[in-house]
Amino acid sequence: MSQASNYLENKITDLLFRGQAFTAPATIYVSLHTADPTDLGTGAEVSGGSYARVAITANLTNWSGTQSAGSTVASSGTGGASSNNVTITFPAPSANWGVVTHFGIWDALTTGNLLVFGALGTSKTINNGDAAPSFAAAALVNTVG
Repeated sequence: MSQASNYLENKITDLLFRGQAFTAPATIYVSLHTADPTDLGTGAEVSGGSYARVAITANLTNWSGTQSAGSTVASSGTGGASSNNVTITFPAPSANWGVVTHFGIWDALTTGNLLVFGALGTSKTINNGDAAPSFAAAALVNTVG
């Protein structure tokens, strides 16, 4: 299960209750972490060895609606869950990345603001020479609520 970061919680509060504009990012970036990113986005993100966040356009095609995995229409479900409709593939590691335990979703390729984060269902050790790590379609589930 994913969580919203403090940054996103504050933006939603200001948008809904305080009339402050918030422009959602057109592109979001998926990250891998060897520690819980926490609400503050401070957990150890993988670095080096060809690692880079993966850019995904925020749209109905790439992310499912809440009614079902794979849907490509506006959300109408009741569970608040959305997942990736496309495979998310990171670069192949050219050094050991360590034991990856969490993911993050950011508004920038580097630094930026953490939006959502969560623990992986199973931690994965990623070493130099391993195949490029990826999330299959419907594997990265984000739940609001």
